[in-house]
Amino acid sequence: MEKQSAKGWLYLLPAILFLGVFMVYPLIDVFIYSFEEGYNSASQTYYGVGLYNYSYVLRDPYFLQALKNTFILVIVTVPLSTGFALLISVALSSIRPLRNLYQTIYFLPYVTNTLAVGLVFMILFKKTPYSDGLANLVISWFGGEAIDFIDGPYWAKMFVLCLYTIWVVMPFKILILTSALASVDETYYNAARVDGTSKWRTFIRITLPMISPTVFYLIITGFIGAFKAYSDAVALFGTDLNAAGMNTIVGYVYDMLYGNSGGYPSYASAAAIILFTVVLTITCVNLLVSKKHVHYS
Repeated sequence: MEKQSAKGWLYLLPAILFLGVFMVYPLIDVFIYSFEEGYNSASQTYYGVGLYNYSYVLRDPYFLQALKNTFILVIVTVPLSTGFALLISVALSSIRPLRNLYQTIYFLPYVTNTLAVGLVFMILFKKTPYSDGLANLVISWFGGEAIDFIDGPYWAKMFVLCLYTIWVVMPFKILILTSALASVDETYYNAARVDGTSKWRTFIRITLPMISPTVFYLIITGFIGAFKAYSDAVALFGTDLNAAGMNTIVGYVYDMLYGNSGGYPSYASAAAIILFTVVLTITCVNLLVSKKHVHYS
């Protein structure tokens, strides 16, 4: 038994080393940097240790704006994208002919370049001297005034960012949920039909509990992905997200390291640790909730 255990650990050694070098060590390093006040990356020196970096970040209006944007993005996009993906997956599962074709069509946005999709959204929503965009054309049909969704009011820009994020992440969720629905044992559905159970009750009592582990997985990964959002905002509003008022926490970390206000790795580390703490807390809460609502067969 001891030889088999040692052999198992030997097989795991490459993965453990990889995780240690590229995940554990950087996390510890960032945690240390976050307490080093006035850290200079060129000279590798700092003048003190304390909580000033956290205090500065939590009072920085740019970080507070990024925090607000990120939370709105998470609260709006994760439930909507998961809900829409579930509805579409159920519809696809009920369509026998051309099902594979529809699955491919819905999956195309996921394999399309993020910046290319962002360019299309800019064409649809950006108001220019030559065109108001397709979105404003639809609004004008209902008697509304043209809105600049890219350079206009905050709510309009946030609407486009949320819509763009949902559009990008939904294909992956549809693919996963469609596979989960296909794995549900038909015996349960046959029994429900014999009992005369309605389709809605069948979905609530059979389908949803059976695929709840998959739904839970998508919610967890959705939260983590939304908190790490950055490229989506860049694709729509350019690299100067602070000027557009559409920065995210990851964008703030990047700006502190490499942007126009760059050169402050201690502030960037403090912001990264705050993001890590928020994501870890929400993940733990979701894990606790899942114990009551997720059914593993």
